[in-house]
Amino acid sequence: MQPTSTTSQRIWLLGASQGIGLALTQRLLQHGYRVIASARNATKNADLLSLQQRYPQQLIQLDCDIQDADLTSACQQAWHAFEGLDIWFYNVGAYQPMRSDAWDLATFNLMLQSNYLGAVKAMIPLQQLQQQQQHQNPMRWLWNISLSADFGLPYGGGYSAPKAALLNLAESLQPELAQQQISLQVINHGFVKTRLTAKNDFAMPGLMSPEQAADKIFAFLQKPAKRFELRFPFGLSLLLASLKRLPKGWSQAITKKML
Repeated sequence: MQPTSTTSQRIWLLGASQGIGLALTQRLLQHGYRVIASARNATKNADLLSLQQRYPQQLIQLDCDIQDADLTSACQQAWHAFEGLDIWFYNVGAYQPMRSDAWDLATFNLMLQSNYLGAVKAMIPLQQLQQQQQHQNPMRWLWNISLSADFGLPYGGGYSAPKAALLNLAESLQPELAQQQISLQVINHGFVKTRLTAKNDFAMPGLMSPEQAADKIFAFLQKPAKRFELRFPFGLSLLLASLKRLPKGWSQAITKKML
């Protein structure tokens, strides 16, 4: 299948096997991007295998487990797959609601690795590879975080705390990375219908499909990398931003009603 437009952009999408990652991979391929699609078992994923058959010159599957202590080898393979990278998109996430009296350390560690440390382990070798480029071509990093990084909600702290840490890290690194020809941007979105949100037993305001979320992210990718943050949907974004800015006593009185 021929792409609907042509581009020389090379993107490593880490977390590409399902949900937003898979939908975004499809959008990128349709528009001519060259994609390195990674997940724990990317080379065995049926959906990615089907896409690879349709776009054999544009798609490379690369197994990468962010639980590994060192991601240097995976970063180097992704970097050299198309002789360099223009975009790195970190889309890995894990979620399990937990009560404080049933806290599971192993589950929390999985969320910590997926929602925070995986990005940290990948960014270090990628930064080094970028600095080794002779002409210092600009690079764009996008981290898919979550609106939950705004404020900790009952039973969701194991998920939102690492997300908040990643957002804080991005805010800290952005000015420094800009001096190194790296544009760091974050995506904070609400509820998307995936295997993760299927664990919720409550009404999810603004719930959207992976394809709808991917469309918004793809549109963001088409614009110059000037805006630090993409937030959606508007209603939930406004609610959580308000909780963050209210006096803590007020906001916690509100979240107490969620118990």
